[in-house]
Amino acid sequence: MRLVIAEDSVLLREGLCQIFTRFGHEMCAGVGDAPALLDAVAAHAPDCVVTDVRMPPGLRDEGLRAALQLRTERPTLPVLVLSQYVENSYAADLLATGDGVGYLLKDRVGEVTEFIEALERVAAGGTAVDPEVVRQLLAPNREPVELKRLTAREREVLAAMAEGRSNGGIARALVISEAAVVKHVRSILTKLDLPPAPDDHRRVLAVLAYLRRPRAVR
Repeated sequence: MRLVIAEDSVLLREGLCQIFTRFGHEMCAGVGDAPALLDAVAAHAPDCVVTDVRMPPGLRDEGLRAALQLRTERPTLPVLVLSQYVENSYAADLLATGDGVGYLLKDRVGEVTEFIEALERVAAGGTAVDPEVVRQLLAPNREPVELKRLTAREREVLAAMAEGRSNGGIARALVISEAAVVKHVRSILTKLDLPPAPDDHRRVLAVLAYLRRPRAVR
C-alpha cells in the first residue's frame, strides 16, 4: 500500500513512516502542513492518506479540512485521521463522505498491530472510529430528536456500529447473542428512519450521516 502522511511533529511523522515501512507499506511522502498534503496527494496518487487535524499554517483544523477537500475531489481515496483532538464540526462531515474513512485518537492507540489493522481496514474501504469520537458525536447537546427514541442498549449497539464492528463483533463486545444484535440494529435503523444498508461499513456511514443532519424545525 502506498501512503502519504501529514503530521507536523517531525519525530512522530518519522516514527509513523518507520512503522508503516516495517509492516510492508510504501511511503510516498511525509509532509508537515495541509498545503503540502494536497500537493503530495496530487503528485503521488497514494492508496491511502493518514493525516493529523491541527497543522500549520493555523494549527487549528487545517488537516481535517484538507482531508474533506481530498474526499470531495477523490471520493474513493481512503483517509485515516490520527489526532489528539476530536473536531466535532468536521469529524462527522468526514465520516459521512463514504466508505474508506477513519478517525483515531493518538493517545488511545494501545497496540501498533491494532493500529495497522485499522489503517488497512480503512484502505480496504472500511471504517475505524475511536469510541471517544463516537461518544462526542453522540453527545446529548447534538442529539436529533429521533436519537432520543433509542434504549440504553440500542445506544451501546449504535456506538459499536460506529466503531466499525460487525454484528459478531458487537455481540462479543456486549456479551449478547448475534441474533439480539440483529434485532437491535433493525430497531435502531427503524427508529432513526434509516433503511437497512447492504453492509456494516455503509451502515456506519449512514448512521453518522444521519447524526450530522440539522434538526428539523417542528
